Amino acid sequence: MVTSLLEYLFWACLIGIFYIYFGYPMLILAASKLFSKTIQKGPCEPLVSILISAYNEEESIGRTIENKLSLDYPKEKIEIIVVSDGSTDATEEIVARYLKDSVKLLRQWPRNGKTSALNMAAREAKGEILVFSDANSLYEKEALRHLMKNFSDPEVGYVTGKMVYTNPDGTTIGGGCSAYMKYENFLREIETRLGSVVGVDGGIDAVRWSLYVTMNADQLPDLILPLKVIERGFRVVYEPKAILKEEALKSSRDEYRMRVRVSLRSLWALKEMKQLFNPFRYGIFSLQLVSHKLLRYLAFLFFVVIYGLNIGLLQESHFYQAIFALQNLFYLSCYLGYRLQGREHVSPLLVLPYYFLLINLAAGYGFIKFLRGTRLVIWSPRTG
Repeated sequence: MVTSLLEYLFWACLIGIFYIYFGYPMLILAASKLFSKTIQKGPCEPLVSILISAYNEEESIGRTIENKLSLDYPKEKIEIIVVSDGSTDATEEIVARYLKDSVKLLRQWPRNGKTSALNMAAREAKGEILVFSDANSLYEKEALRHLMKNFSDPEVGYVTGKMVYTNPDGTTIGGGCSAYMKYENFLREIETRLGSVVGVDGGIDAVRWSLYVTMNADQLPDLILPLKVIERGFRVVYEPKAILKEEALKSSRDEYRMRVRVSLRSLWALKEMKQLFNPFRYGIFSLQLVSHKLLRYLAFLFFVVIYGLNIGLLQESHFYQAIFALQNLFYLSCYLGYRLQGREHVSPLLVLPYYFLLINLAAGYGFIKFLRGTRLVIWSPRTG
């Protein structure tokens, strides 16, 4: 009786892991072919306000502003608003050099985080469309034009672009980040065909000004805002031609801290927007939200439970012994990936398992902090 229960739980966890990473993509790929929704794209050149929150970004803010000013879009229809979030370096002095070029500088003091900075910028914005850029985000020349084409469709309220890491240099984290983003971008592409995407890139997003809502300082704008747009009956879509180039974090410590932060704030966002889990009101998007977000952040539980159950089932058959050996081989490859991080040309057989384990460990710690009631408002850019 006990053995049978262990086996049922083991197989439930195994199926759960398969569903989270493979079953869900296969399901929505099939659904998107049966219930495909198009986007009525067309020429669209509204006044655009590009909002940038910056904290001690003296190394990158000038290059970022110049990048936005050089975009293939009517210059008279671009407004750039930089909010210095309590910067103590030369960030504000650098931004001040561009004030004559449709650039506005706002100061948030004391420092109160990215979300509050975006709220401040949105209140000052004149654009019909708000575009969110990180202080180190470099857009390809036609990225803004590609984003705007989607707003020709009155059902579209929010558009997210494609993040491409510029340093696939063979380091463990860089390679893992690139593979992870390719997987995420694939999901966003097929989710868009179905209706709306669940995840967005905060460095190249656009929303109708009329749909922007003021958020609490501890809320995650990359998730709360698009979910609010969906709640109001508009689509959130992915535009693969709107490309953002950004450097990946090279330190596993920085990547881990960033993933903990994102996991923690995402869990709070899911709790605060729990009404979207109602399938009778939001249909298949509720399934997407559960599968792509909630289960993904809880996947670490499946791995912990399945390992423990496997130990209890070792004497039952050679099958369970083989599965246990495969699990240990996987964790060994993770350890080797950890030990070899920072070296060039490390095998993907070590890069991908290590990065996969890292993001699940981060999700686990984020979940613990969530249970403790921890909230996060400010953090240091590119150090997690």
